[in-house]
Amino acid sequence: MKFNLRRCVWEITLACCFSCKYCGSKGGKARENELTTEECLNVADQLAELGCRRVSMIGGEVFMRRDWKEIVGRLAAHDISVNIITNGFLFTESLLADLKSLRIESVSVSLDGPKEVHDKYRQEGSYDRALAALAALSAGGIPTSVISTLNAENVQTLPALYETLCNYPIFAWQLQACSPMGNAANSGIDYAFDPREVIRFVTEHMRTAPFMLGVADNIGYFTPDEGSIRGNMSGTACFGGCRAGISAIGIDSIGNVRGCESMYDERFNEGNLREKSLREIWEDEDAFAYNRKFDKSMLTGPCASCAQGPFCAGGCRSYNFFTHGKLYEAPRCARAMDAQPDK
Repeated sequence: MKFNLRRCVWEITLACCFSCKYCGSKGGKARENELTTEECLNVADQLAELGCRRVSMIGGEVFMRRDWKEIVGRLAAHDISVNIITNGFLFTESLLADLKSLRIESVSVSLDGPKEVHDKYRQEGSYDRALAALAALSAGGIPTSVISTLNAENVQTLPALYETLCNYPIFAWQLQACSPMGNAANSGIDYAFDPREVIRFVTEHMRTAPFMLGVADNIGYFTPDEGSIRGNMSGTACFGGCRAGISAIGIDSIGNVRGCESMYDERFNEGNLREKSLREIWEDEDAFAYNRKFDKSMLTGPCASCAQGPFCAGGCRSYNFFTHGKLYEAPRCARAMDAQPDK
């Protein structure tokens, strides 16, 4: 079976001006052996050769890598759309000019709650700078969105953050679950929350919000409004299973390739770009076997008997793995929770 690569999440550096309490990659210092500029440009060429159409560029903090413009420029030369995910802390007017000249598709700013909550998990002063970045990006004509990483505490502040974001001309707001990996696994964060609360919040506001509002792939699945809660209100935008290794990959700053950059564990590395070409890794018939060779018989727990199990394939592989180690069983499936009798 042929698999077509369409999307890539590329961590170009681990360097970051923060060390957030729930950073899954433990960002802060750059790795000693990060890909060189020439190596990154070659990776961009390989992505284009395989037909990749969209790259989400992450860190660390993307803008702490001095050659980020060259890398984005090479991707753009191949007509690959680039989205940059940033904490907004290093934003300047010259940075805005660079983004405009590179014709960035969009910029996503991380914002996780009102000021006292956001700064608690990131860094004092980071909330104000993130909002300033939102305002400047939007005013500069750069399509801008917000990504919020939810845990047991800040999920309660969604209404307050919504009221704030309504004052900014963003085009989308995505809500994703904090996964207990990296710093989040070591800092004692209570990451668990009831996904039904988030889904109810989205369904309450998605038709009147001045921006697209939706949940990420690690929240769900197949509640009555499934087809409309992922930023597309067509009613048909249902979660179709984890895309890691099917149409998407992740690349880290030293060239490791995995199906998803959130599957941040060595056992999911399929190869390194200093040892093999991206095509060799992608077209290896034994690579990404956890998804490419998925069969509904692999489902466990409530997912094994769920009518939607063959379609959602047990939910988000990364969240499943880091939460309870079971790849094919969603630990906090909203549909399964609704099916459980009240205690």
